[in-house]
Amino acid sequence: MEIVPIHYPFTFLLITFVVFYHVNPRFRYFCKMFFYKLWIFIFSCLVIIMSLPRGRDVENMKFLRMMLLPLKYIFGIKIMVKGKENLRTKQPFILVLNHQTSLDIMVMMEILPIRCVPIAKKEILYMGTFGLACWFSGIFFIDRKKREESINTLTEVAHSMHKENFQVLIFPEGTRNHSGSMLPFKRGAFQLAVKAQVPIIPAVISSYDSFYSQKEKRFTTGKSTIQILPEVETLGLGPDDVPKLTEQVRDSMLATYQRISGMINGASH
Repeated sequence: MEIVPIHYPFTFLLITFVVFYHVNPRFRYFCKMFFYKLWIFIFSCLVIIMSLPRGRDVENMKFLRMMLLPLKYIFGIKIMVKGKENLRTKQPFILVLNHQTSLDIMVMMEILPIRCVPIAKKEILYMGTFGLACWFSGIFFIDRKKREESINTLTEVAHSMHKENFQVLIFPEGTRNHSGSMLPFKRGAFQLAVKAQVPIIPAVISSYDSFYSQKEKRFTTGKSTIQILPEVETLGLGPDDVPKLTEQVRDSMLATYQRISGMINGASH
């Protein structure tokens, strides 16, 4: 009698994979992250193809959104949105969001308005098919190492927001933050809001710690809450008001983050 694994090597490998996936959390983490990135790069090809007839246009963001929304079901992530009424305006505004991990790309699609364009770091533009899909979707790219060039880009965005009637999404921390709190906010989003004289709408994603940890290599099913706060008006404000405005928004977002993440004095309970 032949040993099954030798006669059926593929079956043996499949069984081994399934067993490892279920008993080894670290292996499961790497499998899920590999699948997450593979999904994004493969389906970005479809976004590019669907965007070709229109060219680079904010309307193509709907294709990028359609591509990413199914991932929450695949990974078993339940997303609860509170304060949806604060996003019902169709006028231009700046949506500011805290930035934790690459999973934010998936989660933020739950609330991203139809004509809302993120501002992203220029490095994303060179991320293969995903970068090209982002370009076709009208996303603005800034080079954080070139301050003058970044200012010029933001000025261009400020002039275009009213003319083309779109909203802008910015991560004011400027980079991913794994600390369980919030980094100091950069002022670009708030300078843009004041320059364009459009309101700021803060949105806060709760901590992923209950189901995801890059440090611990843990990725399970779980829940995430997004709290959308009332808009902060900038009409009549000038450049001198930007520092105070930045701190005001950060304070409200940090307090909200701690509350919806189940934290007391910054610590989970």
